[in-house]
Amino acid sequence: MLRLGCRIPLTASQPSHRLRLFSKKTFMRTFSAKSSGIERKWYIVDAKDRPLGRVAVTVANLLRGKGKTIFTPHIDTGDFVVVINAEKVRLTGKKEVQKKFTSFSLYVGGHKSESVERRRQRRPELLIEHAVKGMIPHNRLGRALYTKLKVYQGEQHPHEAQQPIPVP
Repeated sequence: MLRLGCRIPLTASQPSHRLRLFSKKTFMRTFSAKSSGIERKWYIVDAKDRPLGRVAVTVANLLRGKGKTIFTPHIDTGDFVVVINAEKVRLTGKKEVQKKFTSFSLYVGGHKSESVERRRQRRPELLIEHAVKGMIPHNRLGRALYTKLKVYQGEQHPHEAQQPIPVP
């Protein structure tokens, strides 16, 4: 019997290439995290004089757990995040005046529009919450991740007991 592609005869001690492929029992195993065995940490992010998009990306990655070695896309492996100084977050360019947030209630005359300047006066936490919400999955996993986000207007927050780790 000849081996495929060469003219050297096979002996009993040399199995063919195809037989060697299927005889090995070593396979790669894909790790999948379980939601019960995940340690949740608390992080604190100071938004003072930082661009809104940069803060939102940092927060979304922490909420999702993307920096962890056990990250699994369909499991909540993320941590709790506290954002302080939401009113001092920075927007680049003319977004403070030109950017509009719109909503529609599906009723006649139910269209509402609000600028960033007005929203910052009314409730500045919504700026960060809205930006982060757009960066996490839009499904039930994303809704579960969103509950771990805590945004506060000033320096004070009620989560001192959890000893949050500051994020540089």
